[in-house]
Amino acid sequence: MLTLSLIGIGCGDPRQLTLAAIAAINDADLILIPRKGIAKSDLAELRRAICAQALSNDRTRIAEFDLPVRDAGVEDYRKGVDDWHDAIAAIWSQEITRHLGGEGRVALLIWGDPSLYDSSLRIAQRLDPRPSIEMIPGITSIQALCTAHALPLNEIGEPFLVTTGRRLREGGWPAGVDTIVVMLDGGAAFQALDPEGLKIWWGAYLGMPDQILMAGDLAETGPRIVAARQEARAQHGWIMDCYVLKRA
Repeated sequence: MLTLSLIGIGCGDPRQLTLAAIAAINDADLILIPRKGIAKSDLAELRRAICAQALSNDRTRIAEFDLPVRDAGVEDYRKGVDDWHDAIAAIWSQEITRHLGGEGRVALLIWGDPSLYDSSLRIAQRLDPRPSIEMIPGITSIQALCTAHALPLNEIGEPFLVTTGRRLREGGWPAGVDTIVVMLDGGAAFQALDPEGLKIWWGAYLGMPDQILMAGDLAETGPRIVAARQEARAQHGWIMDCYVLKRA
């Protein structure tokens, strides 16, 4: 029997690990760590640091692999993502077979929580034979952002919507809500909105030593965020950020 554990590890701060996550890390026979190229080597190093701190046995093996790059030039977005997930599943299968054969416990450390804007579960379901899958919840970037800003996410009795930068850019402000959370935004999609009456709470590298926070009226704060994103990306080679927008 092969078991695959998708372990939510929060946003990079080892103190965000739950006791359940630490137990699952120590139960694993193999931990797979993806490498995303030199520009994002920090992400692999953070996973290594979490393993070094959380592991209390010398039985668990750690194996690293190069993560395939999604072809952003594919016109059909969904097909491009499907092809990318197939390629990742093939590498997972290859590494699991190489190190474990057909049985044991393999774990992947997932940023935030594996249920929110993460495709690891979808990729795991493509493995053949399909392993038994367990998920360990983790602190999400949304929680880390609101905590860092001391911000209550929802207004009393009111809904909020979680969306992506691409959807916000293409569709504008979603109907029926006054609070939105925007994730996976590679291009500061809030610039496509009329800033009148909007406030933003933004954070990058949440939970990490290089955490950056900004908040205020979108008209004034938006340009400062754009400049900070450009500077941070130039410095680190990558950026992970998200933000909350509220309409008065």
